[in-house]
Amino acid sequence: MQNVNNIAPEDMNWSQQALTKLDSFFSARVIGQKNLERALVAALLGNGHVLIESVPGLAKTTAARAVADAVNGQFSRIQCTPDLLPSDIMGTQIYRQDSGNFETVLGPVFANFVLLDEINRSSAKTQSAMLEAMAERQVTIGGTSYPMPEDVFIVIATQNPIEQEGTYPLSEAQSDRFMIKETLFYPAAGEDVAILNLFENRSRQRNEQASPVLEIKDVARLQRITEDVYCDDSVKQYISSIVTATRNADNVLPNELKGYVRLGASPRAMIAFLQISKAGALMQGRAYVTPDDIKNAAFGVLRHRIALRYTAAADGVTTDIIINHLLNAIQTP
Repeated sequence: MQNVNNIAPEDMNWSQQALTKLDSFFSARVIGQKNLERALVAALLGNGHVLIESVPGLAKTTAARAVADAVNGQFSRIQCTPDLLPSDIMGTQIYRQDSGNFETVLGPVFANFVLLDEINRSSAKTQSAMLEAMAERQVTIGGTSYPMPEDVFIVIATQNPIEQEGTYPLSEAQSDRFMIKETLFYPAAGEDVAILNLFENRSRQRNEQASPVLEIKDVARLQRITEDVYCDDSVKQYISSIVTATRNADNVLPNELKGYVRLGASPRAMIAFLQISKAGALMQGRAYVTPDDIKNAAFGVLRHRIALRYTAAADGVTTDIIINHLLNAIQTP
């Protein structure tokens, strides 16, 4: 594979320093959860949205706020409930009796980082209202369109996999808008004491505010550098082969896994592959994408885009199992 360096040395050096600062800031606020950090930073570099699935208490909100604070971005948290209305998120028009006019009041979605906590507890109507904001990066209120923040607008949505009563599963169209999905697990045994120590330190330093290590304009520069990361046509063909295999899974999966895949990945998955693999390469200090970057991105890109039949859950077959077998079946360039 040909290595082409489209990034100036000074930009590469600056980007590595900036990413190191982000990592130090995040590590001081969140113990462990390196996969979550990589997912959030990749979304930051690719200016995409993140879906996080885990049980409660695994620092999802803390991690999202840490990334926002690190770059001095505006952060907004929305707790999703069944009675949450689209206007509660987007905004609405209020009649002012003193002036006799309607005034538009923008909702909490107008921020650089928007945390939708337990998104699957909001109704389908409210979930669909987010589609315009996530896809078009604008919101229409009273016939007028209002753009989202220009440089950085990232939706970080969470969902709880163990409490399904009173929830509304995300539609395939809604899930596909998320660039990456990360699944979190409990911290390792050795990290528990470090979490307690961090909690004690925060209690002692309650009034101290950590200074941002970057600014929003720096994020825009990082995104431009990420776009310049080189991806060879052979690697792009590798991306295409993986995504195509999800649509014809029975042709490549072993006999014991055939019949479980109901729906494969869309072309948007290929774009997400390219964005995340470029971000992953830059985080590794490289100006070019390798097949390993594609493999590292595969689970985050595909686990919410491959739909399984109900029999898969009954037989204990997960999306990650399918993805692993698909990767093994596709020849690496």
